[in-house]
Amino acid sequence: MNATIYLSVDGILETFNSLTRHQQSGITHPVMQSSALIPGLTHPKVSNISKTGMGIIKTVKGHLRQHGVERRSSSGNRQVSSDRLPYRSVDLMELGLAKPNNCHRIVVLGAPKVGKTNILQRFLGKQFEEQYEPTIEDFHRKLFYIGGEAYQIDILDAPSERDFPAKRRLSILTGDTFLLVFSLDDRESFNKVCDFLNEIKDAKAKLLKCKHLPRVPQVVICGNKADLKAQRVVRQSEVAEALGEDVTFFETSAKDGTGMDAAFRGLASVGRLPDETIPSRHEMISLFTYQSMCIGRRGRRGSRGLCAPCAAVDPLACRPSFTSDLRLVLKSSTKHNKPERCQIQ
Repeated sequence: MNATIYLSVDGILETFNSLTRHQQSGITHPVMQSSALIPGLTHPKVSNISKTGMGIIKTVKGHLRQHGVERRSSSGNRQVSSDRLPYRSVDLMELGLAKPNNCHRIVVLGAPKVGKTNILQRFLGKQFEEQYEPTIEDFHRKLFYIGGEAYQIDILDAPSERDFPAKRRLSILTGDTFLLVFSLDDRESFNKVCDFLNEIKDAKAKLLKCKHLPRVPQVVICGNKADLKAQRVVRQSEVAEALGEDVTFFETSAKDGTGMDAAFRGLASVGRLPDETIPSRHEMISLFTYQSMCIGRRGRRGSRGLCAPCAAVDPLACRPSFTSDLRLVLKSSTKHNKPERCQIQ
C-alpha cells in the first residue's frame, strides 16, 4: 500500500531541487510558508517521480518565479524582488488610502465576440490577443496614484449573466460608468447594445424612483473592429439615430489601437476621473511598489507634483460577494428612498 505524504510548498521545491540536482534552496516568502498543504507527492527520497508530478512542480516554480517570490541564494544572502506577491487583494477604500469618490466601478456589457476582453486588455496595459476564448466572468482592479491621491477603478465583465436578468440588474445597479461594446461588422451586436442601454436607463430610473432619468447615464459606447472596413455593416449615422446625439460614442479597434485613447478619455470624462487614468498618461508599476509608495506618501496626499502618475493592476482582485453588491445598492438607494422600496427585478 502506497502512503501519501503531504508537503508544504517549500518541501515541494526542495524535492524538485534534489531530483533535478539544482542547488537552490526553498522559498522563504511568508505567504508560501502557510499551513496550506499540497497532496499527491511521494517521499523526497523516491526517485521515480511521475511526469505529471514533475510538470506540477515545474509549473509551481515557474509561477512563483514569475511573481518574484523571495528566495535565498546559495550564499545565504536574502534576495528580495520588487514584484513580490501581496498577501491579499488590495481595497484602497477599506485601507483608508482612497476617498470614496475616488473609487469607481465600470460595468462592461456587449454580445459575445465583439472584443470586450481585448479592449480591457488595452486598458490594463496588456497586449491584444488574437485567439478568442469565451469569457465567463472577468473582474479587474486597477489602482492609480495621481497628483498625490489614490484612485481605484474596478471593472466588471460578466457575460454569463445575460441569461440571468436579476443578476445582470444587480451588476448594472452597482455600476458607476458603463462601457457598451458592439462590433461594426455585426448588426445583431449593435441591437444588443441598444437593449443594454435601455436596460441601464430603466434600472437606474427604478433605483431613483422616477419614470425617466433626467439625463443619460454615464455610458461610453464603442463600435469595435474598425479595422475590418470591408465587412462593416453599421454606419455612424445609424448609431447617432438609434442612440441619440448625447451618447458618447467611439469607433475603435482593439487590434491596431485605433480610437482606444479617445475611448478611454471618454470613460474618464463621463466618470469624472482624472485624464491620467488613460493608459497613455501613466506609468505601470508593480503592486508591491504601488503599496510602498502609496503608504509612504499617505500623509502628504493632496499636494501636487510629488511623482509622475502611475498605476498597478491587482492580480488577486475578485468580484465582491452578492451580499456586498446588494448592500452597496441599498446604501445608494437610501439617498433617495427608504431601503425597503429598492427593488431588483
